[in-house]
Parts: sequence; structure tokens; C-alpha cells
Amino acid sequence: MNTQHYYAHPTAVIDDGCEIGEGSKIWHFSHLMTGSRLGKGCNLGQNVVVSPGVTLGNNVKVQNNVSIYTGVTCDDDVFLGPSMVFTNVINPRSAVNRRNAYASTHVGQGASIGANATIVCGHNIGKFAFIGAGAVVTKDVPDYALVIGNPSRQTGWMSEYGHKLQFDAAGRAKCPESQQVYQLENNKVTRIHE
Repeated sequence: MNTQHYYAHPTAVIDDGCEIGEGSKIWHFSHLMTGSRLGKGCNLGQNVVVSPGVTLGNNVKVQNNVSIYTGVTCDDDVFLGPSMVFTNVINPRSAVNRRNAYASTHVGQGASIGANATIVCGHNIGKFAFIGAGAVVTKDVPDYALVIGNPSRQTGWMSEYGHKLQFDAAGRAKCPESQQVYQLENNKVTRIHE
């Protein structure tokens, strides 16, 4: 009788010492390494690697062909698009062991990282930030920011539902889907709870 509280495809490799939250799904050819932690309701697509020490919050969605290296943490509700890339060493060399030089990367609650984007280590992604497909992130990204390009540059702000916000002269914007209201002040966006 199978008493697992999560689903793992028969081709998935799950090392001893992993924590996997209830209702999570781990698909074809994915590998969870010792010391990795997944929250509840996560979904790891095909060919995903989760390295030692990585923590993923609840409801994190990882699409196919993503490697999440030591030093990365993701809060709840993060979306990692197909083939996006994290790095964990600033100056890698094959002949030089830099295992003690891993830089940290933190992805905030609700952030989305598009397909084929690259996140250079040592930079944090703010909550509900939106990283466009193919972007190369080389600096911290503020909460709710929309960044695109190589190197990435901010081109606007996004709602928690993933819509580009249009601010009026008073610095207010409303999400067209959720009707949530946001305030832009001193180049910082906050959601207003009315």
C-alpha cells in the first residue's frame, strides 16, 4: 500500500533526506537531492533538478528543464518558466572549486520568471515581480516590477494577477481582473487593502 502524501513519477529520483509537502507532484526524470525542501502543492515538471539546501514554498510551479541550485529559495506561489536558469557562482571555473562561494538568490512570493530567463546569483526577485521570457537579471528586482531584456531593465509594474498596471496622476492603478488597487510612491508599488 502506497502511503505517500505526494506523487512521484516512477522515473523521478528522490534522494534520502528530502522534505516533500502534501499534494506535491514530481514528474518524469526529475531529481530531488538530499536536503532539498518542497512545500505543499508544488508541481515539478519534467527534467527538474532541485539541489541540496534549496527551499521551495507552497504551490511553487516549476516547468520543464529547470535546475534550481544550492543557494536558491522561493517563497509561496512562485512560477518558474520552462528552461529558465539560476546560477550560484559569480565566476565559475572548471578547475577551481568554488563550493564555498555559492551566492544566495531569493524569489519572493508570487513572482513569475518567464521561459529561458537567466537569474544571475546574488540578486533577489521581489514579491509578485514578473521577469519576461529570455530576460537576464543582473541586479535586484523590486516588488511588482516588470523586467525584460538582456541585461534586464524595468519597463513597468505588474498586479498580483499578472496584468501590467497603468498608474494615474495620483499614482493609483487598478488591476483589470481582480479590481485590486495599487499605489506607486517613491518608485515603489504597494497594494492598497480597501
